[in-house]
Amino acid sequence: MKDVTAVPVGKARVTRRRVLAGTAGLIGLSAAETGAYAGAIEPNGLVVTPYAFDPPGWPAGRKLSITVIADLHAGGPDMTVTHVRRMADTAIALKSDLVVLLGDYRATYRFATTPVPYAVWAGELARISAPLGTWAILGNHDWWNDVADIRRALADARIPLLENDAVLLGPEGKRFWLAGLGDQLAYRLGHGRFRGVDDLPGTLAQVKTDDAVILLAHEPDIFPRVPARVALTLSGHTHGGQIRLPLIWPAFVPSKYGARFAYGHVVEDDRHLIVSGGLGTSFIPARLGVPPEILHIRLGV
Repeated sequence: MKDVTAVPVGKARVTRRRVLAGTAGLIGLSAAETGAYAGAIEPNGLVVTPYAFDPPGWPAGRKLSITVIADLHAGGPDMTVTHVRRMADTAIALKSDLVVLLGDYRATYRFATTPVPYAVWAGELARISAPLGTWAILGNHDWWNDVADIRRALADARIPLLENDAVLLGPEGKRFWLAGLGDQLAYRLGHGRFRGVDDLPGTLAQVKTDDAVILLAHEPDIFPRVPARVALTLSGHTHGGQIRLPLIWPAFVPSKYGARFAYGHVVEDDRHLIVSGGLGTSFIPARLGVPPEILHIRLGV
């Protein structure tokens, strides 16, 4: 149903199976060695993870390719200008019909020792052109840190931002709706409580034709409420768990559903969700078992 072989950016071929096998081997190493790998090696990798399938709500034979960029968290030590530029070059080479950006554009944790200016990361994202455009939504860290500056950077780069909006894309006979949800954790109320700015019913009410719908939602926790009318939901936020240590990692996935929507292609009641592992890091500059990735999705195969 899907092709999830990870395609590396560098010369050596690295598959996700090999990455996970390598992670398992790391568990046998000392804590110091494992920490060194998680902090200095894996965050600096980059893979392209392809998916190819036909969700029930997508018209048979209608081909569409999508590049998905999530959780950039631009800022050093693991998402410097060099990393951001390499990400953009890799995404450009995919030559997708559509590019979507799933939020959390700037590193805001205390370990972000090398800032990347707003105009630089936004300019690199703007280089990733596509026939159907590059479209963005906001994430929780965008809301928690300088959301006005994030909006301005995207606007200056001429990247349209969807906030509880739906747009009809594509030529006559091949149209589809792209819907972007407001963030579900926009306002921190304290003690693990949040108030979102998401409006799923209002967003989908803008869909005025029978054409297929693709939904962008930074956090995947909305998925149980997404109706079958939506062919595909795309999310980030979880970083795939970021540090995937056996047995304990689900407890650290930032989702009230634990590992249920942590990573990858999720199918429930014939509804489809893909969660990206993202690019940058949050809280600590380390990754283990889930390298930085760009998604390349092909529908109508």
